[in-house]
Amino acid sequence: MNRQPETRVNERIRVPQVRVIGDDGSQIGVLPVREALTMAQSKGLDLVEVSPTARPPVCRIMDYGKFKYEQNLRARKAKKKQHHTHLKEIKMRPKIDDHDYDFKMKHARTFLGDRDKVKFTITFRGREMAHTEIGHELMKRILAELVDVAIVESPPRQEGRSINAVVMPKAQKVAAPAVKADSKVPDGAGVAGPNGPDPT
Repeated sequence: MNRQPETRVNERIRVPQVRVIGDDGSQIGVLPVREALTMAQSKGLDLVEVSPTARPPVCRIMDYGKFKYEQNLRARKAKKKQHHTHLKEIKMRPKIDDHDYDFKMKHARTFLGDRDKVKFTITFRGREMAHTEIGHELMKRILAELVDVAIVESPPRQEGRSINAVVMPKAQKVAAPAVKADSKVPDGAGVAGPNGPDPT
């Protein structure tokens, strides 16, 4: 794995001249690196190389410790917001009873609501292999009932003694902005009659 180049700070900046940005964002200009470092130190701050490939390199005067802390804080918050999609599996038998079916479909909707994919597996045992059409009909029923919240990623396919299918959550719709209703004119206010405005 490639490591990102380490940010050079203060005495680790080993070039003769740098373009300096002040701690308030102002463009100070090109200065000898020693002069830029003295300027940063006089404010109790650091000289941080922010664009090493520029000619001359660009450095900014800042509190590097505070900058790193805020950078790490933002990275942690962004990581928390990321959702890693998982593949959840729901197993059924061809002759599943209604109570178990409803219970498992409720779980499927919960998984999809959490933005996870769901794999349905219908398994045949013994003589059930003689009537695989029952399993195929069950899978059609499952997919039809989830059409409002899911799309089929992997269509039903029989593999040995099981039928498998994978669904994924539909893309979330962005709510349209509410349309503001036109304001109504109070009854009788400024309404013209056939012969001009009504008398008040």
